[in-house]
Amino acid sequence: MTLKIDIDGGAGDAPYEQVRAQIAEQARSGALPAGYKLPTVRGLAESLGLAANTVAKAYRALEGDGVIETRGRNGTFVAAAGDAAARAVSAEARGFAERARRLGLSQEEALAAARDALRAVYGGSR
Repeated sequence: MTLKIDIDGGAGDAPYEQVRAQIAEQARSGALPAGYKLPTVRGLAESLGLAANTVAKAYRALEGDGVIETRGRNGTFVAAAGDAAARAVSAEARGFAERARRLGLSQEEALAAARDALRAVYGGSR
C-alpha cells in the first residue's frame, strides 16, 4: 500500500483541497490503513511539485477532521478516521437538529433542508 495523489491543474478544486480529499478518501476506503505513516510535508510537496505550505494546509485540515494525527518528531500517521469522522458528523447533525427545532421547523422541513444541502454538496437527485 502506498499513498497515491494526482494533482489536476485544471480542476476546479485548489491543490491543497485535492491533496486533502484524496488522502481522506484513501483513509476512509482502507487503502491507507490506520497507523500508515504519511510522507513529511516537505517530502510530499517535493514529490507532487507543490509548495510546502500547500501540503501543510491539507495536513492541518486532515488533522482537524481527525483523519490524520501528528506524533511530533515521529511523523504523521493515518488515524482511526472512521470513528472520528462519524463522531464529528453526528455532533454536527445534532447541532443542526437542535437549531432547526429552536427555529420552529418541523422534522419534515428539517429533513428537506438537510437533503437539499446534501444534494448541493454531493450532487445528484437522491
